[in-house]
Amino acid sequence: MTDSETTDFIETTRTSYDAIAKDYSAANADLPTQPVDMSLIGAFAQLVKANGTAPVADLGSGPGHITAHLHGLGVPAFGIDLSPAMVALAREAHPGLRFHQGSMTSLDLPDETLGGILALYSIIHVPDTHLPAAFAGFHRALVPGGHVLLAFQKSEQPGLHITERFGHRIDLHCYWRPAYVVSDMLVKAGLEVAATLIREPLDQEKWPRAFVLARKPA
Repeated sequence: MTDSETTDFIETTRTSYDAIAKDYSAANADLPTQPVDMSLIGAFAQLVKANGTAPVADLGSGPGHITAHLHGLGVPAFGIDLSPAMVALAREAHPGLRFHQGSMTSLDLPDETLGGILALYSIIHVPDTHLPAAFAGFHRALVPGGHVLLAFQKSEQPGLHITERFGHRIDLHCYWRPAYVVSDMLVKAGLEVAATLIREPLDQEKWPRAFVLARKPA
């Protein structure tokens, strides 16, 4: 990806998801069916609860189904999404939960107030040059002992540029990374990597899935 392609990534990501919000939400309103994925989310929830009662921020919460699942597991959770259209749909689907617009690259949250941060397939829209600052923000917002769970497509290839989805013209960049690159960035941000898991593609998936669990030192 060139510098020109990443200059306005927040705006292009926001407008792209606004355009496809209804169709995307209809297609992705259910929980993941892969047992490994759900087990990792469940383990993350247990770790958060064991460390206290601080809430979890679901970054890139989309339709809000994962936020609602965490709530069902007994974790106080709220969602943050770049797209106001996505936020509106999540609020409609889950009126008892809190969702608001925001960016993981500039978390508008007080220091040491989050028990956990979940970001499933949302860091893929953040260019490499902006991830270190985002992860530094994670470290700042987490309570000591707080956990982060990331999921993303794993590849040595740079990613792809999506210009159409659900019949809508969009301008969405996706950045693929090896798991060790993400882990190294988390460590440099002051977090400890507790586990890394690579799941091979299933069903219609084209790329392996990487899950990285990290922790802010107590």
